[in-house]
Amino acid sequence: MAELTEAAIEKGYELARERYAEFGVDTEKALGVLSAVPISVHVWHGDDVGGFERPDASLSGGGILVTGAHPGRARTLDELRADLHQAFSLIPGRHRVNLHAMYGDFAGTFVERDRIAPEHFRSWVQWAKEEGLKLDFNATCFSHPKADSGFTLSHKEGAIRAFWIEHVKRCREISAFMGRELGSPCIHDLWIPDGTKDTPVDRWSHRRLLSDALDEIYATEYGPAEMKDALESKLFGIGSESFVVGSHDFYLGYALLHGKMICLDTGHFHPTESIADKLSAILQFSQEVLLHVSRGVRWDSDHVPILNDEIRSLMAEIVRGDALARVHLALDFFDASMNRVGAWAVGARAVLQGLLIALLEPQEKLRQIEDSGDNFARLAMFEELKALPFGAVWDYHCLRCEVPTGSAWLGEVARYETEVTAKRD
Repeated sequence: MAELTEAAIEKGYELARERYAEFGVDTEKALGVLSAVPISVHVWHGDDVGGFERPDASLSGGGILVTGAHPGRARTLDELRADLHQAFSLIPGRHRVNLHAMYGDFAGTFVERDRIAPEHFRSWVQWAKEEGLKLDFNATCFSHPKADSGFTLSHKEGAIRAFWIEHVKRCREISAFMGRELGSPCIHDLWIPDGTKDTPVDRWSHRRLLSDALDEIYATEYGPAEMKDALESKLFGIGSESFVVGSHDFYLGYALLHGKMICLDTGHFHPTESIADKLSAILQFSQEVLLHVSRGVRWDSDHVPILNDEIRSLMAEIVRGDALARVHLALDFFDASMNRVGAWAVGARAVLQGLLIALLEPQEKLRQIEDSGDNFARLAMFEELKALPFGAVWDYHCLRCEVPTGSAWLGEVARYETEVTAKRD
């Protein structure tokens, strides 16, 4: 697929800039803001959420399911890092990498999760420095025998609960280490699979135990320049259809009470809920929000994000609320039915494109119309904006960032698959 010529891109951009200027929009200002926004790209998509703890790792225990069998998944840390490097070459801007605890550099030795330490992630920090990236982190409270019951931090057996508490404590220590080393606060996100498939008798005890476990975990404080804590809720999971201990209501209450960040995963709510609408509500009372961008199809199916209405609404709400510095953007999906490097690029580019559209919105003009009470003009203006040439501005952004323009990046995905991933067993 041919790459657009530089002259054609620049000509298209000049025409688009003039068109947006008619609406009072400065495209240069929008591109300047867009260039400074990082997306945290998740590693667990690259190897189908397997991790590198042991050669026989599998997704047992924890309500996670990866579908598909596209060849070429990463089998080693080196392969995973090479795939990430290739994906970032197709995504304009400078971004972050989001790790799970099971992706440590364990040098072929099994290390139990309540024994992991910063030393197991030093090579990730060194790689991030070489690549010019920052890191985020997640405790791995699934795919482990001690998660097979469906409970971890809210388990009624004290020994199992203590195991997971220690694991999360160590993950926060690792996060602080990463933040110090890379000079950027590492966001530690906590999601647990705890819940039951059918209706329980006792919801109260599990939630009380989880609250107590969180109190113990967060008793150790780290500076905000090192790391920040986030809590990720879920509507339901595989094996927890009837009861999820860490529901949105539970974590929102805990986060607001204790000054933690809530994580909104776009696949973790009812299909008719608007996650975009939640931002202006939560950010009235919380300093920051972590946003995990996925695409649910009928359920939390972790499809690759695309430039759909949900993405556009999310980005519009962030920009309209001047909340870019308060909303942390991350990806969270896994799909083994397609090329994984290409999927990373599709998801990240979709988020950035949605953000660009939001930044190109003539907010002042729209607010004036809304304040005047002219509901027809507001609706009509929204429709007119859909026809503006944001694509020409996007191509110019890619050109500036020295990533393939137009559809040329699809050829790069195909080339990498032929030369690299297709040769893996």
